[in-house]
Amino acid sequence: MDIIKYTENKFLFKKDFPLFHSGDTITVFFEIKEGEKKRIQSFKGVIIKKQGKGLTKTFTIRKISAGIGIERIFVFNQPNIQKIEVNKKGKVRRSKIYYFRTLKGKKAKVKS
Repeated sequence: MDIIKYTENKFLFKKDFPLFHSGDTITVFFEIKEGEKKRIQSFKGVIIKKQGKGLTKTFTIRKISAGIGIERIFVFNQPNIQKIEVNKKGKVRRSKIYYFRTLKGKKAKVKS
């Protein structure tokens, strides 16, 4: 176990991201390479879950685009994540809100 902690501390550069939980609405700005060009794209949605620890810590964001639900999984220590903004704090009673996938319309809103 000490070897894992040593390599994480030695080679991992931690970025300071704001504290967020399930139900919060956040915007993630990440860098995309297209050929030789680089651009920053944003993904705004509600956090469905956070899981893992250390190098494998991830969070899943869900948004609805043109009536279709899109989910994206981000790793906390991805080098292409530029910044994270917390837009709204949400109040949910569970840490993993999978039931959120089946809700539509007004019921799909998270209380703030």
